[in-house]
Amino acid sequence: MTNAIVIIPTYKERENIRAIIEAVFGLPKAFHVLIVDDNSPDGTAAIVEELQAYYNGSETRLHLMKRPGKQGLGTAYIAGFRWAVAKGYDYILEMDADFSHDPKDLVNLYRACAEQRIDLSIGSRYATGVNVVNWPIGRVLLSYFASSYVRLITSMPIRDTTAGFVCYRREVLETIPLDHIKFVGYAFQIEMKFLAWKYGFKLGEVPIIFTDRTRGESKMSAGIFKEAFFGVLQMTVLSWFKKYIPNTYKPVEKFSEAA
Repeated sequence: MTNAIVIIPTYKERENIRAIIEAVFGLPKAFHVLIVDDNSPDGTAAIVEELQAYYNGSETRLHLMKRPGKQGLGTAYIAGFRWAVAKGYDYILEMDADFSHDPKDLVNLYRACAEQRIDLSIGSRYATGVNVVNWPIGRVLLSYFASSYVRLITSMPIRDTTAGFVCYRREVLETIPLDHIKFVGYAFQIEMKFLAWKYGFKLGEVPIIFTDRTRGESKMSAGIFKEAFFGVLQMTVLSWFKKYIPNTYKPVEKFSEAA
């Protein structure tokens, strides 16, 4: 039984799902995988079920949560978080299915939490400059300045505030009131980091190279950016009138691989 699980939300990811699962299971660190599929019309879930028959022997490594329809990225992750916490995983990671996040970086995100005093490790595109491949310059600038805008408004001490490639210690997800998360699109990623920070957890950035998808369909839209732009202002102002009780959890200095 591993202590870490990777949550991958999917909608129409037939072209990527088999390869991404195989890549995660091929890593030197043992991870379990939870696919949260929003009734993909292209048969993504059927491919996962086929792989379950192959990977799930004496130990169930590949899990599938099927939802009735497309309900948004945030709700998919929250459903996955609740499931993973209930199952007792100590480290819960999230990533995209389209290889924009390199599966090899999962190990570094895990180690940042398991071996260092970090509660939420973030796969950062901007920790060491701008590390993005295959994006048009307009989208690079939009993403970079969006993160800068969020950092300016919220004062969060991280450079990639919109990143969706992260690792949580279980205690973070047990502390954040998941029932009160407001955003369902990509602004969800900002809100989760903001709340973790407000509750006193330590955030850390792990440099990655982000590569835009080469197969499948992008889910990005103008509405996503609109939600993030105006939502961050509202979220920050409302936080001035809330009390966040800092966590008392103290992570261990080092993690033993034998544990």
